Amino acid sequence: MSNHLKFFNTKSRSVEEFSATGPVKIYTCGPTVYDFAHIGNFTAYVYWDILVRTLEANGYKTRRVMNITDVGHLASDADEGQDKLEKAASRDNKTVWEIAEYFTDDFLKHFAALNCREPVIRDKASGEYRDGLAKATDYIFEGQELIKKLITKGVIYSTSDGLYFDTAQFPRYADFARLDLKGMEAGARIGENAEKRNPSDFAVWKFIKKDENHAMQWPLPPEIQSAVEIDKSDLLLNDSGAILGYPGWHLECSAVIHSELGEPIDIHCGGIDHIPVHHTNEIAQSEVAFDRELSHFWLHNNFITVEGEKMAKSAGNFLTFADILEKGFDYMDFRMWVLQGHYESERNFSWENLEHARNLRHKWLAVAALRHQGQKDQQIALFGDVKQSILHHFSNNLSTSGGIMEIDKVMERIHQGTIDRADFDFASFLEFVDDLTGLNLLGSTPDIPKEAYDIIKQRLEARKNKDWAESDRLRSEIQEKHNLTLTDTTHKTFWSYSI
Repeated sequence: MSNHLKFFNTKSRSVEEFSATGPVKIYTCGPTVYDFAHIGNFTAYVYWDILVRTLEANGYKTRRVMNITDVGHLASDADEGQDKLEKAASRDNKTVWEIAEYFTDDFLKHFAALNCREPVIRDKASGEYRDGLAKATDYIFEGQELIKKLITKGVIYSTSDGLYFDTAQFPRYADFARLDLKGMEAGARIGENAEKRNPSDFAVWKFIKKDENHAMQWPLPPEIQSAVEIDKSDLLLNDSGAILGYPGWHLECSAVIHSELGEPIDIHCGGIDHIPVHHTNEIAQSEVAFDRELSHFWLHNNFITVEGEKMAKSAGNFLTFADILEKGFDYMDFRMWVLQGHYESERNFSWENLEHARNLRHKWLAVAALRHQGQKDQQIALFGDVKQSILHHFSNNLSTSGGIMEIDKVMERIHQGTIDRADFDFASFLEFVDDLTGLNLLGSTPDIPKEAYDIIKQRLEARKNKDWAESDRLRSEIQEKHNLTLTDTTHKTFWSYSI
């Protein structure tokens, strides 16, 4: 099965045809694990999971790496303020390591419940890829090696609080985000780091000062300390006299990509808020260090809003899956809601829209359950063409909403017609839909137990004898015991799973 894959490439600001040789190398910016991830965050991870599924449906093998930021993400893009992990540790009276572990575990729990395929990392012993996430704290050595390369290229200088990348030494710095560097310079705020040569310069390594309390700390290698002039008088040193510090947020992604995938990668994913700073800085340091393009394609998802305002922890208007589940919705209801939109579009979340998504998913579950109920349909032969049409939508810049509409047309035809429970083509179609959408229709619609079928049989006998009271009692019994809804037709009674 093949389609012309097309994606909107942020780099060119245009939709381009995609192709790759060998496994498609993908990097996804992961969460900073200092708090619970909200549903706006998870929307992005569903989109990028769909990207992987779409590539694989088109015959590609994929190699997707995703990081976990567990150090170095400061409270501002200007490399100032407190590390978010340190701030959370103070807030919750825990160590930074406990904070990172707790919120990483919470993230992974929801990530798995959304049926997102786990990314991979390279096993350091065997060199083979295995499931796993790339934690920033596992790539300190790789980050320091990158800094050494940047020093040899003459783009690193020291200030009193860290090592900085001189963006003026990378002429293409403004190109990716279409930045107005002159405007940035003119508008530089009083109070920003006055030691920076340019307002756009960014930290690759932060020093810890003697009066600072920063639990995560690593010694700066002597080769770096001797290559850059650094004033140590105010800095925290270890017993060997090495400067203690931690990596900059931007450095970790470049270090992970180089270590796990190598440049150039095929696709880099992330949120649109990463374009002007984080991804621009990644490009600068990676392309200077390795003299190669960092990524051929850049895909960026838009924001999720609530009542027109961007969902954000800082705004206090965010929702978590605890809120979703408390209202009786399922992870797959949320996944269906994500699929009904487009990754490039700003979308407003509402409970009403989530309910519409749930109703659509339950309609599909009811249709999927028909495969257990001995019906027949003459439209099976058309499923091959329908599959191609559905995949065409997904392959056209992840236009999932169009694909969902195509799937729904098929489901409606099956609902109105009949399906043979022994007909493998229908099960094959459902498997195709599951592989592409991740909605797990097959796994969510097992056949019901013999006891439930016995109740249906008894109820059919009661209806035949016009014993309506017994029929109603048995309907209530199967609802209470097995959470099933019964629908009577002229010739047969069908069951479906109750919402």
